[in-house]
Amino acid sequence: MTTANNSNSHTVNKTQDTPQKTCDKYGLHQSILPSDEGLYGEYGGKIEHPELARAMNEIEVGFRKIIKSDDFINEMQRLRETYVGRPSPIYHARRLSEQGGGAQIYFKREDLNHTGAHKINHCLGEVLLAKKLGKTKVIAETGAGQHGVALATAAALMGLECEIHMGVVDIKKEHPNVSRMKILGANIVPVSQGAGTLKEAVDSAFESYLGQVDSSLFAIGSALGPAPYPEMVSYFQSVVGHEAREQFLATTGKLPNKVVACVGGGSNAIGIFSGFLADECVELVGVEPAGEGLDTPNHAATMSKGVKGAIHGFKCYVLLDENGEPAPVHSIASGLDYPGVGPQHSLLKDKQLASYESVTDAECLDAFMTLSRLEGIIPALESAHAIAYAMKIAKTMSADDSILVNLSGRGDKDIDFVLSKVDL
Repeated sequence: MTTANNSNSHTVNKTQDTPQKTCDKYGLHQSILPSDEGLYGEYGGKIEHPELARAMNEIEVGFRKIIKSDDFINEMQRLRETYVGRPSPIYHARRLSEQGGGAQIYFKREDLNHTGAHKINHCLGEVLLAKKLGKTKVIAETGAGQHGVALATAAALMGLECEIHMGVVDIKKEHPNVSRMKILGANIVPVSQGAGTLKEAVDSAFESYLGQVDSSLFAIGSALGPAPYPEMVSYFQSVVGHEAREQFLATTGKLPNKVVACVGGGSNAIGIFSGFLADECVELVGVEPAGEGLDTPNHAATMSKGVKGAIHGFKCYVLLDENGEPAPVHSIASGLDYPGVGPQHSLLKDKQLASYESVTDAECLDAFMTLSRLEGIIPALESAHAIAYAMKIAKTMSADDSILVNLSGRGDKDIDFVLSKVDL
């Protein structure tokens, strides 16, 4: 098991002859570490609102302190092993690979974590931080509900109040997760403004947090937002990549040709990318929602169609409307319908350290059903975007090649919605 402060614990002799870049002592690669101003190149940054800036500084100081604490590291290690069920396994999808007739497809099974997704990895860290700071409540936004469920779970475990803001559209689509959050004791705040989806939920949650910064901690659900959230979330999610690199080498004797993950805000992608950024032989691919098509306004492909801008207190690639405001976006996957993206991904794109592709709603649904029928794994619609891309690109590769997909969540939450869209 990789510990939080030991970057050497995931160093493995590689079979490919590629140069090794350096990581910082906490395990994050230098290319996704911020400046003192919270910037990744020209992206990211610190929030300017005076009261929120004070709160963000408290969180940043607390975060940097606890990740050097043996007590915190040991507690995270214990919870990862005994509560989350880490390490999550690497799985070779043999039947899916055979049908494609090309590269071998493997999954990092984050869907097997307690709460059914990768979100628990950073939620435990955020709630532990809240307790260390003397907070009594955590506040967050959620889209698909996976972050909301994970945060409500961690809050219940540690005895904190939990307030979750969720768009009314997503509440309707993801009602199983809404029920889980209520059972776990969370207060669900429906958000009906605007499109009633993830962007509006973030707006609402920040507004609520502003009125209770002294007693609460805002627990952002992805590697985005103002500093220190991109660094903090990617730090907690980096366990995925460090585990995956060790496991893949142990399983296959080599590194994957491609590492693929869906990208909305970008937490699961930056988590698995973290383990492979030092490997120039591994291509990193983020997969965005093309929705109804990139030639329509109904998509959320920020990296493919967005421009440099700002949203929610940080700079990144963003989809803008004709007035220069964040545009309404669409994805069949509630967790991906955000008009911005994490600043680390924005920098990785510019530096060509990762590439970003897109998958339509129809391709996502096909991958959802194909994986369910061939492997007995029902994926989250978010994850199904990455699976759809892997299925498509595998056909262009040889049988000796391999693709590692971060299967970031399971699809229990999506089954009723999917059944309304497909004919069985």
